Amino acid sequence: MFDPKKLLDDLLGSKVPGTGSTVRDKAAQATQLAKDNPLAAGALAAVLLGTGTGRAVTGSALKLGGLAAVAGLAYKAYQNYQNGKQLEQAGTAQQELLPPPADTSFHPSQAPQGEAEFALTLVRVMIAAAKADGHVDDAERKKIADRLALSGVGSEAESFLLAEIDKPLDLDQLAASAHTDAQKIELYTAARLAIDPDTRAERGFLDMLAGRLKLPDALVDHIGATVSAAKTEATVGA
Repeated sequence: MFDPKKLLDDLLGSKVPGTGSTVRDKAAQATQLAKDNPLAAGALAAVLLGTGTGRAVTGSALKLGGLAAVAGLAYKAYQNYQNGKQLEQAGTAQQELLPPPADTSFHPSQAPQGEAEFALTLVRVMIAAAKADGHVDDAERKKIADRLALSGVGSEAESFLLAEIDKPLDLDQLAASAHTDAQKIELYTAARLAIDPDTRAERGFLDMLAGRLKLPDALVDHIGATVSAAKTEATVGA
């Protein structure tokens, strides 16, 4: 069985422990393939292999590893929301992202279902978000499979990711996978990390997910501002 926490690191571009490299690095081998066979679902390519043109989260967030990075961003957004911070303030340049305090429900160690199982849930919601624009047809799936084969994630992880791409969307099941209020915020944060909602379909997916998770509109706005600031930081610092 593959390691869900490592897979989440890979999808977000975090350092892979013991290798000093990332899926994003390994996917450089697929650059020409990407040019020859551009994906309509550019967001999904960016999530899986970092070959898309969209912004990505790097820098301080990914020094933490994928699970802690999602938790740290979710906790920061929640704190800004709780403290009544203005969105303009929340969206300014980020300080170094820290993991949430160990005694809060946002810390990965507090996951009732275990860190690995919740990491798998975050991977699932990221893939669901990335394919929300509906452009993954048979041809696109073949291209994604080819890139995954070059990425080095391993055959079991490849099979899991391709199965998730094929799976019909079940928002109720995804929402039910969050066992605490903190996990609901983290789930939405992971989805928002996966895409920049530039299309009606992507915005619709995020709106429906927020509705299923029963997140207040103001909190959703803070999550969006926090993630956007992290992505902007990545672009400037690249």
